[in-house]
Amino acid sequence: MPDRAMGWTRWLAVSAAVFVADLATKAWVSHAFQLGDTLVVTPFFNLVLAHNTGAAFSFLAGAGGWQRWFFTIVTILISAGIVVMLARRPGRWVSVALALVLGGALGNLFDRLTLGHVVDFIQVHAGGYYWPAFNVADSGITVGVVMLLWDGLKPRAGALAAGAKEKP
Repeated sequence: MPDRAMGWTRWLAVSAAVFVADLATKAWVSHAFQLGDTLVVTPFFNLVLAHNTGAAFSFLAGAGGWQRWFFTIVTILISAGIVVMLARRPGRWVSVALALVLGGALGNLFDRLTLGHVVDFIQVHAGGYYWPAFNVADSGITVGVVMLLWDGLKPRAGALAAGAKEKP
C-alpha cells in the first residue's frame, strides 16, 4: 500500500509542479506587461501578454462567451479521466505524460475560472510567420500528448511476437 500511495503522490507532484510554474509565470507576465505588450528576446522568441478566451490557437475565441463554460466542463471531464488513468498505474512514461497534461489542463482551467480567459505569453516566430502565443500549461499539455503519441506508436513486445508467428 505505501508503494501505491508513493506512486500516486509522485505523479500528482509532477502535475502540481506544472500548475505552479504556469501560475507563477502568468502572474509575473501579467504584472510586468500591459495587454498587447511585446518584448523581443531573440530573433525568433518574444514575450507578449495575450488573453485567449478560446481554446488552442484561439479556437472559438470570438464565440460570445459560452465557450468559457464549455471548455471548463470539457477540461474537468478530461482531468477526471486522467486521474482515473493515473490511479491505474500505467507505467512511468505514460504516467509522466498524463501528469504533464493534467498539470497544464488545471493551469488553464484556473485562468478560465478566475479570469474568464487564459493568459498566454510565449511567442515563437521565424521568417515573418508567428506561432500563436502560448504558456507553460500549453507546453506541458503538448509535451504530454507527444509522449502519449510516441508511446502509442511503439511496437509492443507481445505484438511483435504474435506478428512473427503469423508469417508463413
